[in-house]
Amino acid sequence: MSDAITLVSRREFCAGACCAALATVASACGGDGPNSPSAPATTLATLNGQFSGSSVRVNTAGTALDNVGGAALVESVAGVFLLSRNGASTFGALDAVCTRAGCTITGAAGDIYVCPCHGSRYNQNGQVVNGPAKANLRQYATSFSNGVVTISI
Repeated sequence: MSDAITLVSRREFCAGACCAALATVASACGGDGPNSPSAPATTLATLNGQFSGSSVRVNTAGTALDNVGGAALVESVAGVFLLSRNGASTFGALDAVCTRAGCTITGAAGDIYVCPCHGSRYNQNGQVVNGPAKANLRQYATSFSNGVVTISI
C-alpha cells in the first residue's frame, strides 16, 4: 500500500461516484448491453485533425477509423469532433461537446457515445438516447478520398 495521497477534483470524485452507483444499479437490474443506459464506456482513441479553410482533415490509416464500425475523437483548432466509420467510404461526424454542460464526450459503449460528466448518451446520428441532455449533437457533412476524411464545418 502506498502512502502517497492523490488529490482529485470534485468533478472527478462525483463522476466516479456516479459511475459506481450506475454500475451497482446495472448489475441489480440486468442492464448489461452496450446500448444500456448503464453500460460502461471505453475511451475513444484521440486523433489530430488538420484545419484548413472551412474543413478539418483526418488521416484514417493505422487508426481506429481504418475499419467499418471504428470511432475516434478528433481534436483540431476548429473544435473537437466524434468521427465514426459507417461504411467502406462513409463517415459520420458530430460535435463532441455535450449539450448538457459543455463537457467533451470522450467515450463510447458500443455504437453509443457517452458523456463522462453526466452520463448522457447519444447515437451516431447525434440524437439523445438517454439524458439528462435534451438537445442533440450537431452533425457535420463528411467526404472521403485517398484515406483522408474531410469534415466540412
